[in-house]
Amino acid sequence: MKDLKKRLQQGETLNGCWLNLGSSLTAEIVGLAGFDWVLIDLEHGAGAERDVLHQLQALQSTSAAPLVRVENHALQRVHRVLDLGAEGVMCPRINNLAEAQQAVAGWQYPPDGKRGVAKMVRTTQFGVNFNNYYEGAKDNILGIIQIETEEVLNHLDGIAGLDGVDVLFVGPADLSMALGIFGQFDHPRFKEALKATVDAAERAGKATGILLFNPDDYPIYRGMGIRMIASGSDATFVANGARAMVSKLTEYRDSSRPTNNS
Repeated sequence: MKDLKKRLQQGETLNGCWLNLGSSLTAEIVGLAGFDWVLIDLEHGAGAERDVLHQLQALQSTSAAPLVRVENHALQRVHRVLDLGAEGVMCPRINNLAEAQQAVAGWQYPPDGKRGVAKMVRTTQFGVNFNNYYEGAKDNILGIIQIETEEVLNHLDGIAGLDGVDVLFVGPADLSMALGIFGQFDHPRFKEALKATVDAAERAGKATGILLFNPDDYPIYRGMGIRMIASGSDATFVANGARAMVSKLTEYRDSSRPTNNS
């Protein structure tokens, strides 16, 4: 494990991005770029659960800690990706304390939770390292609850206070949509919701995270005390790189004429 949870607890600000192509190759490329963490997206990404293993294997030799956003907080979805080797889980669209408790139960072994115990899985080196993994799971697995609905704003303190919740992670697109101000991240309602999230996390001694659409906004959100910050994805990097290259080639083509050697 790459000590992501411990680094957050020690007050570090950690940079990450999304992986939504389902590709082990782009996962490895992004992991080698130097991010502290990357998130394999099973909620909106192109990959399925069967693709997670290959991405985790590709990330193993990089410095990036691999996290997985599951489709929902169902117990089986959570502990399956942990058994494959994810170092943390993000659960989207949590609405209330009861749903957050169900999510936490999935990433903690009994007696703290309901995670199934399996020795012959990748994350325990197929049984070789089971005891060490089991004993350290609670201290190492990063539990992330997404703040994306209007309802969840009424339960921030209760959720942040749960043992096993380490990060309240704001999904700005969904949250602004839920508040009726889609994409208006300067709107007072969005700012109020964001501040309430940060304050609840700080009261509980937990961290706050956010996905930035514009990396130039980094100082603003870091200044608010947000310490788990993501921007971009493998799809974004490929698309932006391809468009930039087409634009450059088109610029050269349109500004020059072929040489007539006849």
